[in-house]
Amino acid sequence: MDQELEGTVKALLQKAGESNTFIRQDVDAALDCMVQHCNPTRSIGALLTGGISHLNPVVRKCTAQHLANLLEKVGAARLLSGGKDFTERLLPAITKLSQDSSQEARYFGRRMLLSLSSHPDFDKHLEKYITTKDLQAVRDTILTLRTKGLGEMPQDSQSARGRRSLPGSGTVRASSLNGEQLNQTSREPNSNHSCKHQTQSIADKTEYIKQISGLLGSKDFRERIKGIDQLVADCEHNPNVVINSMFPVFDAFKARLQESNSKVNLYALESLPKITRLLKDSLSQVVNILVPAIVDNHLNSKNNAVYYAAIGAVNALILNLDNILLLQPFCTKAQFLSGKAKVDLIEKVAGRSDIMDVHCYVCLSINHSQSDLSQVFIF
Repeated sequence: MDQELEGTVKALLQKAGESNTFIRQDVDAALDCMVQHCNPTRSIGALLTGGISHLNPVVRKCTAQHLANLLEKVGAARLLSGGKDFTERLLPAITKLSQDSSQEARYFGRRMLLSLSSHPDFDKHLEKYITTKDLQAVRDTILTLRTKGLGEMPQDSQSARGRRSLPGSGTVRASSLNGEQLNQTSREPNSNHSCKHQTQSIADKTEYIKQISGLLGSKDFRERIKGIDQLVADCEHNPNVVINSMFPVFDAFKARLQESNSKVNLYALESLPKITRLLKDSLSQVVNILVPAIVDNHLNSKNNAVYYAAIGAVNALILNLDNILLLQPFCTKAQFLSGKAKVDLIEKVAGRSDIMDVHCYVCLSINHSQSDLSQVFIF
């Protein structure tokens, strides 16, 4: 099948622009099968050829979405250590999507940029493969993503026209997505996965995102707290469901870390260490979303409960994630913070001096007084 991918994907992407909801679902199911089972390099090449420059924004959005899923599956390290021809083609395509006129395609393009930016050699690859006239704009986009986060996933206007249905089972409601149904999906052995099963999986994933985002974004603060409890429970009992929906779920959760209601804000901060211990390195995909949401405002908060909850969340990340992935977001935030928050972050990085390099030290030193640094480093 790998040898036929380019032609097959091109034909599928043409159908992604259809107005018929069922056709689009089948296209998504087929492309998701490709992401899970076909050669990643060939799959990425087929998507780049078939949809990046398509005139239909729905096709570009579909391309970007499955390309983002592939990148998350393969990982930044493997992608950026690939052959020159592959990286030379991939990075410009992602930066092009991050500036696309379609809001949905742009979201997935920026999601890929944010994910790849955690790699220590990412900036070198940008300089090598992105044209000089585009380089500064791309760097500005990455800086904004690191400091402000990715934001909420845009509403798919075509999908919103009708409710998703499963073949032969009627319409799926968000309230029907209980733990038993999700467990049943996750218990199916990989060897028995077919595109029919994949269609159900995609519908379940879509409805789960809709359900948890609806709770976390509710106007009623009690519902938002219920959404946080639901997320913690899902991380414990159905972690695969959360991991497969990582970016949209944690975009919604990030809003609770930043909201003005102190009860919900504190509850989210106190829940994050539990989530971190349950998901561990799977959270590495969204560290650039979580770190700004944790440290902004909270580490300088005059509310002791909020401050110590934020410190607890940062400590949980350090204890459960690969610390190398945390250095870049910590250093980036330290450049723009002031007061106790800045000192706290520097102390966290200094405490991991076994993995701290010169680049990180320079980042921390920018706009930082010698007296502040002397509290943490021995000169």
